[in-house]
Amino acid sequence: MGVKKNYIVFLIIIFGLQNKVISQNMVNQDSIYKDLVLGKFNYKNNNLFVKANPIHTSKTIYLNNEVYIAFVDMYKQAKADGIDLKIISGTRNFTEQKTIWERKWNKYKNLQPFDRAKKILEYSSMPTTSRHHWGTDIDLNSLSNTYFEHGKGKKEYEWLIKNAHAFGFYQVYTNKETGRTGYNLEKWHWSYMPLASKYLNYYNTNINYIDITNFEGSELAEKLNIIPGYVNGISEEAKNAILTD
Repeated sequence: MGVKKNYIVFLIIIFGLQNKVISQNMVNQDSIYKDLVLGKFNYKNNNLFVKANPIHTSKTIYLNNEVYIAFVDMYKQAKADGIDLKIISGTRNFTEQKTIWERKWNKYKNLQPFDRAKKILEYSSMPTTSRHHWGTDIDLNSLSNTYFEHGKGKKEYEWLIKNAHAFGFYQVYTNKETGRTGYNLEKWHWSYMPLASKYLNYYNTNINYIDITNFEGSELAEKLNIIPGYVNGISEEAKNAILTD
């Protein structure tokens, strides 16, 4: 009886450990949640994020771990090809995006609220709607499209167009001549689509206009068609990357 009892206890312990491992794996896999896609968290103490090495950035920047690994690989290849890539913006949470938004909201106070929001939305996202919340998107080298049209900047952009896809990065805000909606052309903004596509899918499934709130002009989000027009206003190549991911 003693042997049988010990065997039962052993099975209970093993079963418990297996359940614990399974539970931990489920937690690790469940890395996308509402507050994360809305930017309502502190990336500095979130284990999904890592502080980038200063050699890769122009300031202190955090990115999703997976994204940063992919960027470092791309950085090394670019360096070998004589191209210097520098991250000038990475993860921004709700509070940081709100600061940007409301600074511009005050800047354009001479405009009516709807027109004011439209003006800001040329290049800046409403808080809770920015891809920068996700840690999947980076701004590279310059925030000026003209920088990438001549000399050193042109070589950098041409390298990215040719090579970035191999590392998972796509320019999401291309020109709008093909009917793309949302933000204006941003040659500097690159998104790591293997992960960003999952975040976008979660956003479309779980986020509604009632979640876009607590900042100046937030009540205009639905009228501005923010979710289909801006959150989903990405390039065809990026959309195709979602479909093939």
